[in-house]
Amino acid sequence: MSDHQGQPAERPDGDPAPHQAPALPAATVFDALGAEYERAFAASAAHHASLDRLLEHLAPGSRVLDVGSGTGVPTARRLAGAGHRVVGVDVSPVMTALAARQVPDAEFRCGDIRELPWADGEFDAVCVYFSLLQMSRGEQSGLLGGLARAVRPGGRLAVATVPVDVADVSAVFMGQPVVVSSFGEEEFASVVAGAGFAVEERHSVLFTPDHPAGAPEPHLFLHGRRI
Repeated sequence: MSDHQGQPAERPDGDPAPHQAPALPAATVFDALGAEYERAFAASAAHHASLDRLLEHLAPGSRVLDVGSGTGVPTARRLAGAGHRVVGVDVSPVMTALAARQVPDAEFRCGDIRELPWADGEFDAVCVYFSLLQMSRGEQSGLLGGLARAVRPGGRLAVATVPVDVADVSAVFMGQPVVVSSFGEEEFASVVAGAGFAVEERHSVLFTPDHPAGAPEPHLFLHGRRI
C-alpha cells in the first residue's frame, strides 16, 4: 500500500453512510489515483517534520524499508537524497512505476508487504506512513510485529495513521470506495509498543489534503526504537 490514508464517510448520526459502492482492492484504488495522491498529501509539514526526526537518528548509509512507498515522494526521495539505501514496497503498479522514475536512487518493489519475506534485522529503520488503513486491525498488528523482526535491535520506526476508532468501515477516499480500519491514538501507541518498539515520540495534527474533496483529518505520527 502507499502512503495511503482516508476517513470513514459518516451520516450526521455517526453511522457509516449507506448505499456505497463495493470497496475496491488497494492496488486498484491507488492505480486510479496515481500522482493525484501525491499532489494531495506530499506537502504535509508534519510528514516532513517526521522525516526530519527520523533522519536525525540514522547513521550514514542506513538501509530503510518504506512500506507503502507510493510515488516515492516525499519519503523515499528525502531518505535517498540523504544518502540512505531505500527499499520501497507498494501494491500499486502505477505508483511503483512513478516512484522508480521520480527516485532513481531507491529500489522499489511492487507487491503486498504482508507476503514478502525479510531477514531478521535486515533493516536499520522502517517507515510506515499511512499504509495500514486498508488492512484489518489484526493485519495491522501482525504486520507491525513482522516489521519489528525485520529491523535490527535499536533500529528506528516512523509510523503514521489516522487515529480513529473504526473497524472495517466503508468509506469514500478521493472518490474511490474503500474499507478502512484504525485505532484511537492511545490504542495505536499500545499496538506499536506490543509489536516490539519503544514509542519515544508522538505528534498529532489536523491536515487538509490539497484536493477538491479534501477535509480536515487527524494525523498521528509516532517514532520508536526496536527493543
